[in-house]
Amino acid sequence: MRAQATAIACSLPQRKEVPLARWSRSELARFVAASPELPAVSASTIGCWLKAERLRPWRYHAWQHIQNPQLFLQRASPVLRLYEQASALLREGTWLVCVDEKTSIQAREAEQAPQAAIAGHVAQQSPRYHCRGMRHLMAGLSVADGLVFGQCSTRKRFVDFRVLLQEVLIPQAQRRKVQKVILILDNGPTHAPKQLARWLEEQTIALHDELTLEVMWLPVNASWLDQIEVWFSILQRKLLQPNHFLSTDALEQAISDFIAYYNQTAKPIKWSYTIEKLERKLGAHL
Repeated sequence: MRAQATAIACSLPQRKEVPLARWSRSELARFVAASPELPAVSASTIGCWLKAERLRPWRYHAWQHIQNPQLFLQRASPVLRLYEQASALLREGTWLVCVDEKTSIQAREAEQAPQAAIAGHVAQQSPRYHCRGMRHLMAGLSVADGLVFGQCSTRKRFVDFRVLLQEVLIPQAQRRKVQKVILILDNGPTHAPKQLARWLEEQTIALHDELTLEVMWLPVNASWLDQIEVWFSILQRKLLQPNHFLSTDALEQAISDFIAYYNQTAKPIKWSYTIEKLERKLGAHL
């Protein structure tokens, strides 16, 4: 009986003609009870069996196969190597910056203002809110020192991405007196590779070759190798949740203030994913 219940838990519900995405203990008990060849068993008993078998079919993990391991390694290796050398490169006049956008950040005005935590109670957040609009954040993270630079926009277009480079990152590079900026980018449509390449050439000419701009493209579907995504997670956890902003202007100001606050104690991200780890991960597929 236990073996059969375990086998059911290791199958997808829809394979058993049950319209569920995942099994729960109670749904497994219901399915077993409806099977004429199996005696009824309680959900708690099934729970004990699954715990002993270290099975949790109600949980799931998303994954994505690397479709072309050789090409992935060829494109990811230079980026991972640059991460390791970021501090040394900056001392030599090359600034490494991870750039991306965090899209559709909503300004939600809660019907009641959040309440701070008190003894015996956590902080309170109203579940009802009014949506006051949204903004897109274009941001860059300096790999060598962890400093973040960004600005919000009402739309996510190549021109908005270009404004970040022209008004924020290039002036910062000039203040740092570096000779080259290397941008780590994923393959998002906002970056418009064809337009970007032409625009970067124009900028190099306009800067009289005093500053050159270079792009290192991440492999397709590899945003997890972009360090700015780590910082976006920090922003989400420390500022945007719970969400209570009276307007998009208030949201923009809060993000700007958070960036300034974060930069006061910014440190390089402790990046531990090396080329060797990637090679071991892809070893079975190469």
